[in-house]
Amino acid sequence: MGSDSEVEKSGQKEKKKVLSLAPIAKPLAGKKLNKRIFKLVRRAAEKKCLKRGVKEVVKSIRRGQKGVCIIAGNISPIDVITHVPILCEDAEIPYIYVSSKEDLANAGATKRPTCCVLVQTKPAKGELSQEDQEKLKTDYDQVVSEVGEMASSMF
Repeated sequence: MGSDSEVEKSGQKEKKKVLSLAPIAKPLAGKKLNKRIFKLVRRAAEKKCLKRGVKEVVKSIRRGQKGVCIIAGNISPIDVITHVPILCEDAEIPYIYVSSKEDLANAGATKRPTCCVLVQTKPAKGELSQEDQEKLKTDYDQVVSEVGEMASSMF
């Protein structure tokens, strides 16, 4: 009996996430890609290869750093992030929207909801071991290829 109510609650949460999405949240990641993205963000956060928040992401893009940009689709007011996709396109950085800023923050190891993150393959300071670098790079390449496919199918 308890499991039925849990299923209903999770279904209602999913509906709320979809309803609160911004109209510009395209390309939006599906469930399978969401899992891969959050896995990549989690791994990048552990290895200090992650820029969190609009201010840090914009600063990194303007400085010419490369990566993949993940933007939350349920931001209010939307004006906070409307310039980020344009900057990404100008810098030829792939970007994708995920449905929830809370899920993005959990994957990025922060307690506060996060608007956007920039995942890089190299840490800002120091070096990664060869094994960690390869794991991060394979996850990164997989996500980037799927994001590229979604972006190309949009246009």
